[in-house]
Amino acid sequence: MSDSNTIVSSFRSKWGTAFALQAALSVAAGAFGAHGLKAILDTQALEWWQTGSQYLMYHALAGLIAVGLSAFLPRLQWVLVFFSLGNLLFAGSLYTMALTGYTLLGAVTPLGGVCYLSAWCLLALKCWRYTPE
Repeated sequence: MSDSNTIVSSFRSKWGTAFALQAALSVAAGAFGAHGLKAILDTQALEWWQTGSQYLMYHALAGLIAVGLSAFLPRLQWVLVFFSLGNLLFAGSLYTMALTGYTLLGAVTPLGGVCYLSAWCLLALKCWRYTPE
């Protein structure tokens, strides 16, 4: 295997692992919210927790798809960064708000949404510009 193939393979492997772990975290967090936090948190906090878990899963799967697409579409690293950063900011702020009640973190949540939108728009642009060789 050439050096460039090794680098590309390592790139896909690392990002694929990161997004698979984010998906696993989503499942664990969703189960914890449904079973462990249901008796502790109020309705609003449980909604934040559920929304965080859903969006974490959606965008972890989107990240995995983008990793797969990177075999055809060059330079998708920013798409992957934005999906991952979106997960951290969006789901992370919702989880933290649910557990602490510190609602000022609600100002961080839209930044995660902007990261998600940036990733989707960049991915759309890469797909639009794709021409098979």
